[in-house]
Amino acid sequence: MGKRKKVDIKKRRQRLIREKKKELEKKVIQPEKRPLTTLDLRLEKETKLYWVRAITGALSAIVGRLIFGLIGWFLFLWMIIWWFVFPFVVSFLIYKYEYDKEEWNYKNIVLPGIGMFFFLFMICGVFLHTILKFIPGFSSILELFL
Repeated sequence: MGKRKKVDIKKRRQRLIREKKKELEKKVIQPEKRPLTTLDLRLEKETKLYWVRAITGALSAIVGRLIFGLIGWFLFLWMIIWWFVFPFVVSFLIYKYEYDKEEWNYKNIVLPGIGMFFFLFMICGVFLHTILKFIPGFSSILELFL
């Protein structure tokens, strides 16, 4: 029986750690880069339009009531204009989406986010109108400057 070899545990552990790191670097998990289908592209477009509609709903109520002092039917017409016109502006001029002529339908632009737009418009409009009613003689910011 010969002499037993002295094993340095720290060196051996460091060597094992280096080997494991090399293996992990080789096996880096990358997400699958599959080509986007037409459904994925359409859903991505609709998601962007949805959030644009949500922000537009709140902002159009605030601008219509606070800046222009619109109430009643005028505020309703203001909402309808933003509801139906602005999504086309966003879709064609800002994002510059290209739609296939065979598959294009105006509903793909008008429908995403209708409920969110209406809900945020009503919440922001009613809340702002209620707060502004507590200020006597105030109807809009434009009247302050004119």
